[in-house]
Amino acid sequence: MDVPSTRRTGLSRRGVLRGLAAAVGAGALAGCSSDVLSGLTTSRETAGSLDYWNLFGGGDGTRMQQMLDTYRRDHPEVALSATTLAWGNPYYTKLSLATVGDKPPDVAIAHLTRMKNMVEAGLLQELDPAALARHGLGTDQFTPRTWEAGLVDGRAYSIPLDTHPFVMFYNTDVCEKAGLLGDDGNLTPLDSPEAFTDAMRRAKQVTGAYGGVVASISETSTPWRMFQSLYSQLGGQVIADQGREVVLDDAKATEVLTFLRSLTADGLFPATADYQGSIAQFAEGQAGFYFQGEWEISTFQTAKMPFSMTLFPHLYREGPYAVQADSHTFVLPRHPDDSPERLDRALEFVASMLNQSKTWAEGGHVPSYRPFLETPEFRDLKPQSNYAAAAEAAAYDAEGWYSGSGSSFEIVTGSSIGAVITGQSTPAAALARMRSALSDLARTPSPI
Repeated sequence: MDVPSTRRTGLSRRGVLRGLAAAVGAGALAGCSSDVLSGLTTSRETAGSLDYWNLFGGGDGTRMQQMLDTYRRDHPEVALSATTLAWGNPYYTKLSLATVGDKPPDVAIAHLTRMKNMVEAGLLQELDPAALARHGLGTDQFTPRTWEAGLVDGRAYSIPLDTHPFVMFYNTDVCEKAGLLGDDGNLTPLDSPEAFTDAMRRAKQVTGAYGGVVASISETSTPWRMFQSLYSQLGGQVIADQGREVVLDDAKATEVLTFLRSLTADGLFPATADYQGSIAQFAEGQAGFYFQGEWEISTFQTAKMPFSMTLFPHLYREGPYAVQADSHTFVLPRHPDDSPERLDRALEFVASMLNQSKTWAEGGHVPSYRPFLETPEFRDLKPQSNYAAAAEAAAYDAEGWYSGSGSSFEIVTGSSIGAVITGQSTPAAALARMRSALSDLARTPSPI
């Protein structure tokens, strides 16, 4: 049985398998090992069952489990099987191969920036507006930016759960001593590179170590998020035409990279900090500011440290506010059972998850479901509501077969940016490497 034709071409199962293997890049399949194929040998679901795959670990995983428990309590007639898999390329490889092998889950989580490649490969079910409306999932129920960003040729293939933006954490005690809090107890605006740098200097004087901290080594996503937030505020783009063209703006990129390097060169940020190390430095009071996705809120709540969170600052006001972000979405992989009963069971499950948006928002993410987002209950949820505006300013990774969260695109860009932050590369050399690697990817025909 061939995979249903995509909008561009008919694809055989063997062709898609070859393409997926190429798309994830060297090392991704090795990371999955033989487990990648296990999804192709699972037993067919029985009537009244629902199979759900996700990639949530840590605090997200704990909250998702709470939501699943609520669903099981409210729907005892449904045999729910929930599987959590490793984040990144291994997850998308296994999900794609399971779908090609006619053994997909009924519902799965996909990042918005990775979902579109699955649509291109013909792996996701188009969502009928009437079916969505029947379960209270109409277009008007979701934040405009997340809904519209997830459309493909005007058609819906995903249902947004959240937006998870890059944000600014700050130690309230440090900032108070540094004179950075207003009369209302909130952080005063850091609305220029100069104001930002001054705030870092003042925080450093209080901590005796650093003003701020951001992960720069041993992973590539965080340096990319920091760069993308600032570069997007300047109106910069990296790739275009579905990833077939590299459009790096050297002047804008150099301005951002030079600024990021100044923070470490002047000792305001540590030059080398890995993900866990950056968390520890902020939690232990060695830095007044920490820059990361909002999902780390649980870490600092558990540490019982004095902190708050707000929007990543709008430093470059030449353009509108922008900040790097992605969204978790629910998708329905193409399934050999296309019965209305299975579809309704899947959409009812999604609706149950969205109705528990408060639980999900407590983990830091900005809910996309307006019936909760626009309530006084969410507005009173602090510090989450402080940065909710980021959902409408999300700078998603540009589309391309090699782009999206945890992709080859982020590895290529993030490694070069990290090298500048650590002082191992000049901005010019980093941009040259970035352009060369991206050009190679852009010239490679899409395997999907």
